[in-house]
Amino acid sequence: MSNLTIETTSPALHPSVEENNVRRKRAARASVISNTCLIAAKLGVGLSIGSVSVISEAIHSSVDLIAALMALIAVRAAARPADRSHPYGHGKFENLSGTAESLLIFVGAGVIIYEALHKFGEHGETSGVIWGIAVMGLSAVVNFFVSRYLFKVGRETDSVALLADGAHLQTDVLTSGGVFVGLTLVWLTGIPWLDPLTALVVALLIIKSGWDILLQSVGGLVDASLPSGEEDLIKQTIENYSDRYLNYHELRTRQSGPERHIDFHLVMPNELTVEAAHQLCNNLEEALDRVVNGAIVQIHIEPQSVCTEIDGVYRCSPAHTHHPEMA
Repeated sequence: MSNLTIETTSPALHPSVEENNVRRKRAARASVISNTCLIAAKLGVGLSIGSVSVISEAIHSSVDLIAALMALIAVRAAARPADRSHPYGHGKFENLSGTAESLLIFVGAGVIIYEALHKFGEHGETSGVIWGIAVMGLSAVVNFFVSRYLFKVGRETDSVALLADGAHLQTDVLTSGGVFVGLTLVWLTGIPWLDPLTALVVALLIIKSGWDILLQSVGGLVDASLPSGEEDLIKQTIENYSDRYLNYHELRTRQSGPERHIDFHLVMPNELTVEAAHQLCNNLEEALDRVVNGAIVQIHIEPQSVCTEIDGVYRCSPAHTHHPEMA
């Protein structure tokens, strides 16, 4: 008796998926608009008062704008259904976007560090610092609310690109607040070197944010398994149907953008019909889709007759290497 593979997938475009795609695009557009306005304000004020910390924030926001545009492009690309050239969908466009965004962060931080180091020793003007304080305060408030919105939509729709963009803006809240404090000290004390010192602190915070985004994005590109908490839910869901099969093993998981891919082997009684096996797979797929958003499930059916049981562990087709710890 040959092995039978039954693949079941969630509907490609059921209403909840369409709604998630609309929400992702709306959030990405909001980020683009807010970043564009803040860049103009920061750059105008920074150049007029000669503040390297405000200009560095304008550079940081420019990186954020590029990241927001990339996120908008990525969520649109990832929303496209699977096709002949991309049979597993386009979800990894979001991971690519997050990786590119992290590299842009490092470039922006390098520019800020370069400008700040050259600013030390110069005698800057402090008369117009109040305008820098005002625009930094405005930036921190706006980005606080936009980043919260991006995180909310990103988590609820499993968008790596929006989460990366939200992390950008969350860092911008911290850096804008830091520049706000630094410029306030310059205004109160009249010490100009506090301005470039604040810019260096901003750069270090930006580098930390970029590193975190890079680790998250690359994990999806190299097919890292889902977090342990999600895998535990998957195992528990499969085991809820244990009275209808003999054993499951070779559980593997990975994430591609907002999609979760799950595959495993099921050992079935010899007398079970193909129709009954197919119905069980449908039930498992529906149950997994309820506990893991965006689940795409592939189940490999193996009849009991081709498997050998040793201490409750089944070794079946010799073409597959068994990993006991994965069952």
